[in-house]
Amino acid sequence: MKLQGLLKTALLSTLVLSGSLFASEDKFLVRFDLTDSVKALLKKSDLDVTGINYNENIIEALVSEDELGKLQSNKANFHYMLPKTLLRGPDEEYKTPQEIEEYLKDVHSRFPEITKLKVIGQSLEGRDIWAMKISDNAEIEEASEPAILFNGMHHAREVMGPEVIIDIIDTLTQGYNTNDQSTNWVNNNEIWVIPMFNVDGNQKVWDADSMWRKNTRGGYGVDINRNYPGSWNTCNGSSSRQGAQDYRGPSAASEPETQAMMQFVSEITPVFDISYHSYSELVLYPYGCRPLKAEQDVISVIGKEMGTMLKYKAGTPWELLYNADGGDIDWMYMEHQVIPYVIEVNSTSQGFQPSYSKWRQVTVERNRPAWMHILNRVEGSGFKGVAKNGEKSIVITAAKTKAIIQNYKIKKDGSYVVILTPGEYEIKFQGETPTTMSSKKITVSSKMIQL
Repeated sequence: MKLQGLLKTALLSTLVLSGSLFASEDKFLVRFDLTDSVKALLKKSDLDVTGINYNENIIEALVSEDELGKLQSNKANFHYMLPKTLLRGPDEEYKTPQEIEEYLKDVHSRFPEITKLKVIGQSLEGRDIWAMKISDNAEIEEASEPAILFNGMHHAREVMGPEVIIDIIDTLTQGYNTNDQSTNWVNNNEIWVIPMFNVDGNQKVWDADSMWRKNTRGGYGVDINRNYPGSWNTCNGSSSRQGAQDYRGPSAASEPETQAMMQFVSEITPVFDISYHSYSELVLYPYGCRPLKAEQDVISVIGKEMGTMLKYKAGTPWELLYNADGGDIDWMYMEHQVIPYVIEVNSTSQGFQPSYSKWRQVTVERNRPAWMHILNRVEGSGFKGVAKNGEKSIVITAAKTKAIIQNYKIKKDGSYVVILTPGEYEIKFQGETPTTMSSKKITVSSKMIQL
C-alpha cells in the first residue's frame, strides 16, 4: 500500500475514534514541522494552510492525497495528527447570516438611542451585509468623535470571529449607564461593528461545505481578503488559480463584498480597525509583503502590546506566516491611514470551529483586553482636533531626526486624530497648496492632545 494510502487509513481511523466528521472533497488535515522551507513549499503549492502553532512549532494544512504525495516527495516532515474539532463542522449555537441579522435588530430594538443599523452593501448572492454603530448620539455624525471599526468573518469557516464582535456589542450596550468604562467609550466614540462580512460563504458552510473559506463566485469562490487594491497581486501573496483557497480574483476589488467594505471605510474613515480571523493566536499588522513594514512605529508598538495582553505572537504576516497581498489591513492603511490589525483567535487545538460550549466564552473573554485597549488607546498619546481653516493635510516630523513620520490626510468633515508614540514633533497644517502652511511644535505624552 502507498504511504499516502497508509496515511489515509490512519487518519480515517483517527476520525472514527474521535467522533469527528470527515472533511469534504476527501482532504486531510496534516501537521508539518514548522520551518521556513515548509512554509514556502506549502505556499508555493497553493495549499490550504489552515494555521500555525508557534508553541508546538507546527504548521497545519488541509491537503488531498495527491497533494500529500507531492509534499512527501519534497521531504516535508509531517505528522499523523488531527485535532478532534477541526473537521466536524460548526456547532448549531454559532450564528447563520439570518441569525446575525435577527440578533442585530433585536439589540437595536432594546437600545435604540445608542445603536444604529446600516446595510453597507449586498453580497454576490444579494444578501445584506449588516453593520451597527454604537454611540451616544447614534443617528448623528459627530466630527469631534473618532470612529473605530471591528469586523468579523472575512473567511466563511472562521465562526468564532462573529462571536467576538457579538461580545463587543453586548459589553458596550448592556454596560451603557451601568459601567463607567463602557459608558465613556460609547459617549466619546463612534464605534462600528460588522459581525459577519462574508455572508454568502458562511451560508455555504452551513449548507454544503464546513471548510469553505471564500465567497461563492462561480462556485469556486474568491478570497475576499486577497481582493483589496493597494497591494493586490504584488508579492506572490495570493493565487491566480480559481481552485486555490487564496484565489485573489480576476482583478482588484472585483467582488461586491470588497467594494462594500471599501465604500464603508471611505465613509467613516476609522482611526483603528480590528479584523477577527482564526486560527493561530496571532496579532498581525501591515504590511503583508516582505520586507515592508509600516512607516509609523506606533503600529507595531500597539500590536505588540495587544499580543502581550492576549499571549499571542505579534508581527507582520510575512514575518509570522507568509507573504499576503490584497488584504484589508494593507489597503486600509495605505488608502485611509487606518491603524489596522488582524487578530487570529484560537489555536491548533481548537481549529476553525471549536466546541461552542467549551470555547466560545473562553475565547471572547480572552480577547476582550485587546479591543478594550484599542478603545482606550484612541485617547492615548497623539493629537486631535477639527480643522478650522480648510486645511487638507498635516505633515508630522520627528523633532530630533527631522524624519517625516506621516503625511496625514484630514477627514472630509475636517476632523483629525493622529496616534503617535510619546515624543517631540513638528506638525505643519497644509491647505490646498503647499504654500499655504502653518506649523507648530508639540510634545506628545501619554494623553491625547486636543488642538
